[in-house]
Amino acid sequence: MEDEIEKTGFGLLKSIRDFMKGMTGHEHALFALKERTAIDNVVMLIFFGDLLGIPVTRPYYALRMLPFFCGRLETWKRSLLRERDWTDKAFD
Repeated sequence: MEDEIEKTGFGLLKSIRDFMKGMTGHEHALFALKERTAIDNVVMLIFFGDLLGIPVTRPYYALRMLPFFCGRLETWKRSLLRERDWTDKAFD
């Protein structure tokens, strides 16, 4: 029975700590995720811009990086060609 009390007390403290962490760090994590997506889009545009009809001179090391980005090519194209509404930007 004492073990259950200790577990319950620890669970409560852990829940409070997780709640406070979520309140203070959620915005930072969301901002970092948006920045990562933006940088990833720029890198993919440099490597595969010609697939969308954008003439970009690729750097000489693009072929070495190609195996790392080929798996994400379809999802990147789908996300760029997706029709967007003004509400997508307003509520992001």
